[in-house]
Order: sequence, then structure tokens, then C-alpha cells
Amino acid sequence: MRAVVQRVSGASVTVGGDEVSRIGPGLCCLIGIEADDGSDDFDYMARKIVGLRIFDDSEGVMNLDVGEAGGDILLISQFTLLGDARKGRRPSYSRAEGPEEARRKFDDLVAGVKGLFGGRVETGRFQALMDVAIINHGPVTILLDSRKLF
Repeated sequence: MRAVVQRVSGASVTVGGDEVSRIGPGLCCLIGIEADDGSDDFDYMARKIVGLRIFDDSEGVMNLDVGEAGGDILLISQFTLLGDARKGRRPSYSRAEGPEEARRKFDDLVAGVKGLFGGRVETGRFQALMDVAIINHGPVTILLDSRKLF
């Protein structure tokens, strides 16, 4: 499982001109589900997302997690994070999970985040063409991989 985690001052998802989710300050997380992701991957990713200390404390040091900072979390499924563009010009998505199973696994991740985080958790709309507005604050962007490839 891969994630692009961005500290945001706000983010929203629109589908077909209708806003489906919006958060204020917090984390916007783009999530890529691999075909062989299991419970260890979900647990690792949920704990990392909720526990990342990338919010400023009173001294201006990134020392607070999203809960301590009073933020929200927006989780958006994005299979293109698994694109392998090392060969040619068209990325291969062979490592990405198929749509039906990916939806179930994404829901498992959302449940894991909600179980660890007492604040508001929003999502995009699975398998929809979404317009995602992200106001990256900092900018702060962290890449996570449950297999620790980077």
C-alpha cells in the first residue's frame, strides 16, 4: 500500500459538479492499494497516517500529530499511485488491486483510521472521476509505503 500524505489547510472532493467531501486543516491522503495488501499493510498505514508528527507545536516545530493539532483526515483511493513507469511511456498498473477487492480493502483502511482517530474522517468517492482540491500547507508532503520501499 502506498500513500501520499499532505498537510493541508483545506481539501475537498467534487464529483460531477457536486461536492462529496470537505475538510479544514488536517491531512489529505491519496491511497494506492496493491493486489497483495493484507491486514498488516492496513494496520501499518492507518497507524502512520494518524501518528505522523507533521504539525507545528507552540514553538513552531513539527511535533504534533493530526489529532493533537485538532485536524481532519481526508482519504482518497488513487490506484495510479501503483503505476510503474520505469519502462516505456505508459505506466503499468499490474500491481494495483482490482476494483471490487480494492473497494473492500480501502474500506478496511478507512475503518482502521477511524478506529485510531477520534476526529473527522472523510473520503472521496470510490472509482469516480473526482476533482480534488488540495491546499497543501507548508508545503508538507510525505510518501509512505507499507513495504517500506521508500
